[in-house]
Amino acid sequence: MPVVDFWFDPVCPWAWMTSRWMDEVTRVRDVDVRWHVMSLSVLNEGRDLPDGYQRLMAESWGPVRVLVAAARDHGDEVLKPLYDAMGTRRHPGGRTDTAAIVAESLAEVGLPAALADVAATDEVDDLLRTSHRAAMDLVGDEVGTPVVAVDGVGFFGPVITPAPTGEAAGRLFDGLALVTSVPGFYELKRTRTQGPVFDAPATHQE
Repeated sequence: MPVVDFWFDPVCPWAWMTSRWMDEVTRVRDVDVRWHVMSLSVLNEGRDLPDGYQRLMAESWGPVRVLVAAARDHGDEVLKPLYDAMGTRRHPGGRTDTAAIVAESLAEVGLPAALADVAATDEVDDLLRTSHRAAMDLVGDEVGTPVVAVDGVGFFGPVITPAPTGEAAGRLFDGLALVTSVPGFYELKRTRTQGPVFDAPATHQE
């Protein structure tokens, strides 16, 4: 069974799309998916960014800190349901009220409301940076989120929209697994011409 390590930042819409694909993969392929936090705020520290993106990076510290604190206190198994709760509100839900998203998501998955207090502190930043660095050690610093690794070989992406479903999702995973088996394979890329499609109709292909 392939082991898939998936690093995400909950504010990133592209990571959200890829995570929905990975959910489909687990339905059609035998895979062991392990979820981890990375941080766009950490990734972009010290970089000259447009004002709007700087504001997003300042705001995005909170959710990743809460996720890391939740995993520290309650085990890694809480990462995925908490991410799902946060992401559903932010991405298909279209919300940007981060503090409310965090509070509601903690309540939804049955975690203590007090975990939200860590959002404005650096209490778990060492743990956050360690998790983030594990992704960067696989792929380098000139990437974003998500980072997906199959049996220890990682890439940035795939970046996809809408998320394929059913056997189409499985075939994409088969292709990713294949390229991870080629030691010299590094990159495929083309310019994105479409934004994330959160509400695409299901198109299961069996």
